[in-house]
Amino acid sequence: IEAEYSPAINVEQEARDRLGYNIEDQIHRIEAVIALRYPNHFAQADDIHEEMKKTGQLKYCAVYPQGKRFPTTGWLTGSVIDLADLIHLVDVPETAFQKCAELLEENISLAANQIPVPRKLNEGEIHEIFKRLGLTEDPKAKEASQFERRKKKRDQTARISGAIIVNALLFQERIAGHSDYQGQCIPFIHEIGGKFAENRKSKALAAWKKILEINYWPIFDAAIQIISILSAPQASEVLRILTAAAESVQEKGLLYENDLTGHVFQNLIVDRKYLAAFYTLPTSAALLAKLALSKMKDIDWSDADKIGELKIADFACGTGALLSAVYDQIANRYERNGGNPADLHQALMEDVFHGFDVVHYATCLTASILSGKQPGIAYNDTNFGTMPYGRQSDKTVKLGSLEFLEISNQRIMFYTGDPSKAIHGQRKKRRRIEVRNNDLDLVIMNPPFTRNVTREGKYEGTFAAAFAGFGASDADQRKMAEEMKKLKRGTCYHGNAGIASAFVAIANMKLQPGGVLALVLPLTAAAGEAWQNMRTLLAKHYEDIEVISLADAKCYNVAFSADTSMADCLVIARKKNAYIPKSVAIPTRFVSLRQRPDKLAAAGETARKLNELSATKKAKRKLESGPFGADVVFCGKEKMGETIQANIQREKPKWNLIRIQDFELVQTAYQLTHSKLHLPRCEARKLKITELKNVGKRGLLSLDLTGPAPYDDPVKKTHSSLPRGPFDLIDSEPTPTDTYPTLWNHDAKKETRLICKPDKKLLARPRMEKKANEVWHRIAGRCHFNLNFTLGSQPLAVAFTEEPCIGGDAWPNVNFPKKSWDYAFALWGNCTLGLLCHWWHANRQQPGRSRVSLTSAETLPVLDFRALSDTQIKQAKSIFDRFKHKSFQPAFRADTNTARAELDRAVLCDWLGFGESIYQAVRQLARKWCAEPSVHGGKQRPKNTPLAI
Repeated sequence: IEAEYSPAINVEQEARDRLGYNIEDQIHRIEAVIALRYPNHFAQADDIHEEMKKTGQLKYCAVYPQGKRFPTTGWLTGSVIDLADLIHLVDVPETAFQKCAELLEENISLAANQIPVPRKLNEGEIHEIFKRLGLTEDPKAKEASQFERRKKKRDQTARISGAIIVNALLFQERIAGHSDYQGQCIPFIHEIGGKFAENRKSKALAAWKKILEINYWPIFDAAIQIISILSAPQASEVLRILTAAAESVQEKGLLYENDLTGHVFQNLIVDRKYLAAFYTLPTSAALLAKLALSKMKDIDWSDADKIGELKIADFACGTGALLSAVYDQIANRYERNGGNPADLHQALMEDVFHGFDVVHYATCLTASILSGKQPGIAYNDTNFGTMPYGRQSDKTVKLGSLEFLEISNQRIMFYTGDPSKAIHGQRKKRRRIEVRNNDLDLVIMNPPFTRNVTREGKYEGTFAAAFAGFGASDADQRKMAEEMKKLKRGTCYHGNAGIASAFVAIANMKLQPGGVLALVLPLTAAAGEAWQNMRTLLAKHYEDIEVISLADAKCYNVAFSADTSMADCLVIARKKNAYIPKSVAIPTRFVSLRQRPDKLAAAGETARKLNELSATKKAKRKLESGPFGADVVFCGKEKMGETIQANIQREKPKWNLIRIQDFELVQTAYQLTHSKLHLPRCEARKLKITELKNVGKRGLLSLDLTGPAPYDDPVKKTHSSLPRGPFDLIDSEPTPTDTYPTLWNHDAKKETRLICKPDKKLLARPRMEKKANEVWHRIAGRCHFNLNFTLGSQPLAVAFTEEPCIGGDAWPNVNFPKKSWDYAFALWGNCTLGLLCHWWHANRQQPGRSRVSLTSAETLPVLDFRALSDTQIKQAKSIFDRFKHKSFQPAFRADTNTARAELDRAVLCDWLGFGESIYQAVRQLARKWCAEPSVHGGKQRPKNTPLAI
C-alpha cells in the first residue's frame, strides 16, 4: 500500500513505481499496489487508528503492470474494512494463476499419456479406475465404434486420475512438515515424487495412508486407489511428472489458491457438460456469496459458536466454487470482528457446510477445496456426499439430490469423511446424511439447466434429456421421469423449465424462515411461462428479492457461469417468517450490470455498492414512477450498471426487468401496459392498451397441426392410432389452388414487407380430413404473429397475407372478430411502440431475440382496437395500403430505418392523433431501444447513421 495525505497528487504514480520490485527476503516481484489517499485531517489526528474506525472516506485504487488499474477511472471510497476487503481480493496474482492452470493441464495430459496406453494398462485396469472414480460412458457413446468408445473412456479416466493425483500432491505440500498421530512429519512432495526420488509408488502410498490417519479422506483416498492400481513404473512416471508440476505451482506462489485445481477439473469433466451444470466463475461466486450473506439477518459474526450453528448447503455443489466463496465471506466477517478464521474451520467442515452432487470426483474436490482453507487443522467428519443417480443394483432408479424432495435422510453413494462413520462399517459407502426441512440458513446453488423437452444437439434422440447423463438408457430415462412425476407434486417444478426448477423446490423446502436463497438460474426463469410456479413461490413466501442479469453492450458475456453461451441470472431472496397476503405487491430489486465482473476486486466492489444502495434510506427509483431512469451503480467513475425497484404482483408474477441498459425503456413499456403513453421528456397521454386475448384469438401450436407422426414408444413398444395433428407439411412452393396454404417458416429476405406470401402447404392426413377442415375454419386468417423474433435479421413482428392461410411454426395465426382489425394489428405490431411491447413481453434469454410462447402471446400488450372510432378503423386500412409494399430493415435498425420512421408518423399522428412532440419522442425511444444489447445482440450497426425522422 502506497499512502499519502490528500490531495496526494503523486500517490498513484509512486504506487506504479513499486511494481516489479522485490520485497526483501522474498522471491516474488510485486504484482499489485494499492494507492491510498488519507483524508487531510488524518495528518493532525492524535490517534490515527480511531480516525480510521470513524471515517468512511478513504480513497483508494489498485494498480497493476501494463498500466492496468482498478477501478478504470476515479477512486473507490470506503472505510478501512472496505479497504481490507480489497486487499484480500487483489492478493491473487491473476496472470500467474492462469499460467499455473495451463501448466497443470499440460502436465496432467502428459501424465495421462502414461496411463491409457493399451500395452501398459489393460482394459480391465482401465475399467477398474473408471468405476472407482464413479465415471460412466457418454450416453451417445453407443453410436461410436468400439475403438472410439474405448479411447474416450481411457482418455477421460486418465485425465481425471491425473487431476486427482496432482490435487493430492498440492495438498500434501501444504501440510508437509506437520506431524501425524505417531509424531512423524509428513514428507514434502519432492521426497516421494521428485526427480531424484526412488520407489515413488510405495513412498506415496505410505505417506498418503499416514495422512489419512489425520483425515483428509476427500483428497487422498481416491488418489491412493488410483496409484494402487497402476504398476510401479507407471506410478513412478506419473508421480514424477505431476510432482514437477506441483512444485512449479509452489514456485509461483499459488500453492494456497484453492480454485486452481477447481479450474483445472472443470476443463476435464465430460459428464458435467452433458448434465448442463456449468462451472460458476470465481468472480461470480464471490458476488453471489457476498450478496447472499448480506441478507442473513441477526447473525453475530463475532461469535464462533453461533457461526458454528449455521447450516449451509449446495445440492449441486460441483467443484465447490460457491461453497468456497461462502467460506471466504464467513471467514472475512469473523476476522473483521477480531476473530481468527482458523478457529472456525473444524465447525464449518463438520457441521455448517453440506454439499451434494452426482459426480463423485467433483464432490471430493469440493471437500478438498474447503479443507485447504486451513490445511493444518483436522476435522472428524463432513457432510459432503455423492448422491446415487440412475439405475441401481437393486433395479430401482435414483435421481441424485432430487431425492431430497421426498426424504430428508438420504443414503449417499460415496462419503467424503472418515470411513468409520459409514453404515455397517462399509468403507465410505451408504452413509446417511440428514438435511431436515425448514432447517437451513442458506442454500446457494448453480443447478443443472437440462430440460426434458430438449431434443436437439447432443440431446437429439434422447428420451428424457434431463435424465440422460451417465449412460442412462431410454428405459432408465423413462423410469427416472416417472419417479420425478411423483416427487414434483406440490412443488414449483415444471418439465419445460427443467431440472433447475426442482432444485429451487428443494431449497425452498429445506430453508427455515429467515433463511436465504441464492441461485444461478437460466434467464428464462425471469420471464418463461414454465417458470411461473417458481416466481409465484418466491412472490408468496420470500422478501428482499433481488434479480441480477448482464447487459453487456457487446454481448460477449451473457452468463455468470463459465463455458456456456446460455444467458443466466442471479436470484437472491430471504424466506419470510409469515405468509404474504394476496393483495400485497412484492418489492423486488432488479440489477443490470454492464459487464460480468472480471476480477475478484470488481465482484467485491459490485456487491458492496449494491448492498449500500439496498441499505440506504433514500427513495429508490422505481419502475412504476415513470420514465425517469434507475439508480446508477458506479465503480470509481465507471458505470457498472443500474438498479431499480419494482412492485411485483403475487399472482402470475413476471420479472421483465432483466438485461436492461436503459431503464427508461421498461418504465415507458410499463406505463404503456397501463394505458399511458408516458415517454421520456413528455407529459403522460392516454392510450388504451389491452391484452391480445381481449381483442383476438391466437392460432394453434405447430404440433397440433402436423405432429407428431404416428408415435412409437421405444420402451413400451406401443403404437398410437392417430397422430396429434391432422396435416402433413409439404415442403414445396405453394400455388393459388392449394387447399391448405401455410406461412410456416421464417425467411427474413422474403419478409421485408407487411404483406408476405405462404411458403408451404399442408395436406390432410388420411382419416383426419374432417379435423383438417375444422382447423382451417377455426384458425385460418390473414394476420400472423412472430413467436421467435430475431431482431437482428427480421423486420416484422406481425405478417399479413392477402388471402387467409394457416399460420405455422414461426407464424401462428391471430384472428379478430372484425376483419378490419387485421390492418390495425399489422400497423400497431410493426411500429416502434408495437416492437417495444413485443420485446417487453418476451423472453430475452438469447441476445438479439425476442421470444414469446403461443400461450403467453395471449397476454401480449396491444392497442385496444375496441376503443378506435369507425373513422380510425377506416384510416387503418388506408394507412396499411400506403405501407404494404414498403421494405423495412431488420428491427434492430428501427431508429435509422426511414420506412419505420414513416410508419411511426402515420400511426402516431395520422391515425392516433398525437402531435409532433410525441412522434419525436417515439423516434428517440427507437434509438434507446436499438441500443439495447438484447435487441442488437452484438450485431454491428452502421456507423454515423443519423436518426430517421
